[in-house]
Amino acid sequence: MNVSVIIPAAGLGTRMGREKSGVSRKQFMLLEGAPILIHTIRKFLRCPSVAEIVVALRNEDMDWARGLIHQEHPSKPVRIVEGGDSRQESVENALGSIGDEIPLIAVHDAVRPFIDPDLVEKVIAEAARTGGAILGIVPVDTVKQVHKNKIRSTLPREHLALAQTPQIFRHDLLKEAFARAKEDNFTGTDEASLVERLEQIEVSVVQGSDRNIKITKPSDMELARLFLDEETPEESA
Repeated sequence: MNVSVIIPAAGLGTRMGREKSGVSRKQFMLLEGAPILIHTIRKFLRCPSVAEIVVALRNEDMDWARGLIHQEHPSKPVRIVEGGDSRQESVENALGSIGDEIPLIAVHDAVRPFIDPDLVEKVIAEAARTGGAILGIVPVDTVKQVHKNKIRSTLPREHLALAQTPQIFRHDLLKEAFARAKEDNFTGTDEASLVERLEQIEVSVVQGSDRNIKITKPSDMELARLFLDEETPEESA
């Protein structure tokens, strides 16, 4: 199975604190000497079903990132395209650069460097079977629906999932979902939300992992260092 992986990495990462220097942005923060983005790319280089990786970046970051990727001597193509002002625009730009011969497209957060390649293969297999699949985990906390500061209801956890990435869809379906979103001026919170609007398939949820964290705030870096220390030399290579 040939899968193209899109990694949107053009965000400014305001929750990490915004500075003029790009190194303050979460995807470029160093984790044991390498930017988080590079750790993420390494995981997908280890996935047998991945044919190429497409990274969407801000224009001013492209040359610098291209040099970092070159130093990795990647075993499969890693391309860089210019991203947009939003995640949705970045993914759409990357999607437009991928040939129609690629049957499945995966989208993965740049700042989820602890994705397990075996999990990636499971989501790919499910998406190939059903047309679309994401990773998700059941929340451990009780979830309340509120209005202002008043509880309106308690939502049963068995019917809830916290969405993770990668999110993987048939190429033609994802293209149609982005085209419809642009036509309707709709901005989704993830790729699945765009595909859901088409009402053509039911998106599957594959059991994710608590380790597949999204690094969004400074305190997440402490957990990330712990996870990296626990990885074997082969996994972190």
